[in-house]
Amino acid sequence: MENLIALFKSIEAAKVIAPEIDYSDYVPLNLSVTNPELNQHKLETARDYEIFIQNHLDKNQGKIAFGGYIETRNLYQRSTVFKNTNSDERNIHIGLDLWINESAPIHAALDGTIHSFQNNTALGDYGPTIILSHEIEGIKFHTLYGHLSEASLIGKKVGDFIKKGEQIANLGLSPINGDYAPHLHFQIIMDMEGKIGDYPGVCNEKTLLFYKSNCPDPNF
Repeated sequence: MENLIALFKSIEAAKVIAPEIDYSDYVPLNLSVTNPELNQHKLETARDYEIFIQNHLDKNQGKIAFGGYIETRNLYQRSTVFKNTNSDERNIHIGLDLWINESAPIHAALDGTIHSFQNNTALGDYGPTIILSHEIEGIKFHTLYGHLSEASLIGKKVGDFIKKGEQIANLGLSPINGDYAPHLHFQIIMDMEGKIGDYPGVCNEKTLLFYKSNCPDPNF
């Protein structure tokens, strides 16, 4: 794992969303159960979260809100994708979320090829999703881009080469994006475990150690 972390830290990746926006305009956002501010608002719908996040950006004079890796969240409770009687509730987020209140352009972080793409249409799921494959210094891994627009999947072909910084999609809006406030879910995945067009972005406490290893912190 230390070698992997060192590799990721050495990579100069492209911005994955709205590259014209400077990092100084990024604002951290805490959507975890430990944030008491969430209890002061009635956050039930995508629109509720959209207003809450935009107010957070305005208050902090930011343009993109970011965060979420290994955050325990309540916002998945409305969906059977994450909570049902046959399995433990999944509520620990294992990707990086980038929130911006518009249909922003999405760009590839690194050179790669299209591994798969799919519209994951269930309530609370990713909606349109693209997964890229990469190999650097003999290490193979993948990047997942979730909550995209439907048009982002048009013309895509498995195996197509994608250049670092190339626009691959646009951000999707509710309800197409899984019915969330507009944001990109960006995730690094070492082993896709045979999955196509989809991979868990939320886990439970029992599986957390595995997913922390298989899905390293994108903030590297």
